Amino acid sequence: MPFHVELSTGIKHARAFNLSREQLMAQVVAPCLEDLPVELGEQTWLPVESTLRILEGPHLDGPDLAFGQGWANAERAGENVTQRELAAAPTPELPDAFVIETDQPDAAVGKILGGQAATPIAWSDARERIVGRDQAVAAVILVVRPKP
Repeated sequence: MPFHVELSTGIKHARAFNLSREQLMAQVVAPCLEDLPVELGEQTWLPVESTLRILEGPHLDGPDLAFGQGWANAERAGENVTQRELAAAPTPELPDAFVIETDQPDAAVGKILGGQAATPIAWSDARERIVGRDQAVAAVILVVRPKP
């Protein structure tokens, strides 16, 4: 049975109808669980600022969606399964993160690298890769000096 989705903030909302479970998970649930922006209805939604509703119900055809009646028809014929689908979603695959506190950051980094080649990059580039959930990022290591 297909899924129907609504993301809203106040009076603004976007809706998608007749999503498969795979589409629901990939396009809506996974980004929401990872607190990443969701593209829906030609808009970008931030999960922390939005309310998500997921309905499971019969496929809605053109006449069911006409004249702005799609969501009312989805609510009438469907069941709210938001909590069930969020709970059933696979755990997001985030990179591991480590914090190392040391008085000698250069020595700690040298020891961690253990002869591996390393290329310094700007913090803005690193941040973009972390926030963007770059799948090539396996771990993030933050080396900090202890507070005096």
